[in-house]
Amino acid sequence: MKLVVVGGVAGGASAAARVRRLDESAEIVVFERGPDVSYSNCALPYYLGGLVEDPARLILSTPEKFKNQHNIEVRTHSEVTAVNRSRKTVSVRNVLTGETYEEPYDKLVLAPGAAPIMPKSIQGIDRGNVFSVRDVQDVVRIESYLKQHDAKNVVIVGGGFIGIEVAENLKNRGYTVTVVEGLGQILAPFDLDMVQILQRELYDNGVRLELNSTLTAIEDGKAVCMKDGSEFAVPADAVVMAIGVAPETKLAAEAGLTIGQTRGILVNEHMQTDDPDIYAVGDAVETVNRLTGQRGRLALAGLAQWQARVAADHICGKDSAYKGFIGSSCIRVFGLNAASTGLNEKAAEAAGIEASAVTVYPYDHVRILPEAHPIAFKLVYSVPDGKILGAQAIGRGNVTKRVDIIAALLGMGGTVTDLIETEHCYAPLFSTPKDVVHMAALTAENLLAGRFKQVPVRDVRPLSESGACIIDVREAWEYELSHIKGAKNIPLSELRDRLDEIPKDIPVYLHCRSSQRSYYACCYLQGHGFDNVINLSGSFLGICLHEYFNDKTTGREPIVTGYNFD
Repeated sequence: MKLVVVGGVAGGASAAARVRRLDESAEIVVFERGPDVSYSNCALPYYLGGLVEDPARLILSTPEKFKNQHNIEVRTHSEVTAVNRSRKTVSVRNVLTGETYEEPYDKLVLAPGAAPIMPKSIQGIDRGNVFSVRDVQDVVRIESYLKQHDAKNVVIVGGGFIGIEVAENLKNRGYTVTVVEGLGQILAPFDLDMVQILQRELYDNGVRLELNSTLTAIEDGKAVCMKDGSEFAVPADAVVMAIGVAPETKLAAEAGLTIGQTRGILVNEHMQTDDPDIYAVGDAVETVNRLTGQRGRLALAGLAQWQARVAADHICGKDSAYKGFIGSSCIRVFGLNAASTGLNEKAAEAAGIEASAVTVYPYDHVRILPEAHPIAFKLVYSVPDGKILGAQAIGRGNVTKRVDIIAALLGMGGTVTDLIETEHCYAPLFSTPKDVVHMAALTAENLLAGRFKQVPVRDVRPLSESGACIIDVREAWEYELSHIKGAKNIPLSELRDRLDEIPKDIPVYLHCRSSQRSYYACCYLQGHGFDNVINLSGSFLGICLHEYFNDKTTGREPIVTGYNFD
């Protein structure tokens, strides 16, 4: 059996190596258009920040290593220009010499990846100071240009994962950085009430955010943008385009293979295309979202590697299947770690799923020990069955392990009850007896059972501005430090003695620092016949985090008398 693989990196290189492990007799040839067959594309931004000092360290393997260790022939600088299905060959062009030839195959794996989107409608997009981030050569060019031209100001276009990672790394190197994002928030997998925390972190670290803004032109020393119909300019010695990627499907389309509804190469559960001898993996393929059943694409290295394994297994006669993606990702934004998995509230609504969410702010480990920090944790679940749909977590500690727990349960169709019953490791340095995820699940279970009511943190400003009855059950000294304007302070410790101060004929909204004491207050008041009490989800810390960024960047009147994030 002869296997030909088009494209290296996570998908193509992994498929080739897996086939070799399963079939020592197979002849395997990998074609790669660029100079490197295997490199850490996820680590590319960290070369710009100096965490990876030598670009050679980004190269994970070489053609020589593939040959010596795996007996796989890798031909770099070789572009596959056509798939000739009737002859079962691919047409190849050496990009250095121009030589062309055909290579036969028995099985073919397409791993062409996705290319950065560079809109031709943007005037000046082809200037020498405009870059993308796709491979090692890209980041080397950016680094070289910034140094050679003594650049000071860099504009990043796009607030996705790559854009924010590049922004952080360049800011850490001393550049003045502006992120221009067309939507009203960065990092789309996070809901707005959560991503506000990360936007604040960028703001506090000196990164300028221009949301709801689009780049229209790149001129000498500036980037011209539009926002709300008005034009403005941002200083720009260099521009990095990170608005997204488009799957490279031209080769497949010209070969007559079906392109899916989201513009990716359509494959089945074995990663086969229409042609049973042609497989496709990685950023260019369209698969299925396991939570919604909808077709979609997700460009993640881990998914590409898993798809490559499934394709290789099936090529070698193993009954292996790819069930689809859930969508798990993580990022560091200066001092904060953030992770998400599954559906956020927006995605659940778009999929037509009746969903609810809880947000809690417990500490990541026992608070009396050093380096304990709050984690903002949001759990999204369906109503009324409590099936887990997704989660988001942000904090200075370990957020990924919490989100990984949710990702595992998502893969098994787990519920809020399953999460409550999940046993975790505990020691004071690592967690709390009821971990962050347990607190969220217990809160969700109480809501599903109708034990109390809540409103999300995004509703607090309208409530405050309308003069709603808000009761702060923190201690008096906490209230004096900072509080919601118009809120009345009745500490939990005094609540039973001051019941006559709480109205029964209008909604009463309760909050504390983290929602725990206000939940207790809800229970106490309901036990005394109050059926009009509502907890503020996320409570005071969440309110401050949610409001801070917009207050600072829009100049609107704060609803909090001061911000205390401790």
